[in-house]
Amino acid sequence: MKEKKSSYNPLWVAGPNSKFKLTGAKPAGFWVGLWHGIIAPLIFIIGLFTPKVRMYETNNNERWYDFGFLLGIGAFTGEAKRATG
Repeated sequence: MKEKKSSYNPLWVAGPNSKFKLTGAKPAGFWVGLWHGIIAPLIFIIGLFTPKVRMYETNNNERWYDFGFLLGIGAFTGEAKRATG
């Protein structure tokens, strides 16, 4: 019996196994950019030791993905600033 193998990662982490790299997939948009921005600090550390994990999705719809990514990064840095001051 064959196992059904998932060809992408379930957490939508950017990299070679991204669901946005599959044939016919739509590019990553605002919400994915926001998610990638929020998890970017953790993914950066994981990416140092795992070559198949990236912080930024290259198959994106440009400005909306970038905007979401920046808001996600800002959400993380805003919480850090609030916690220290």
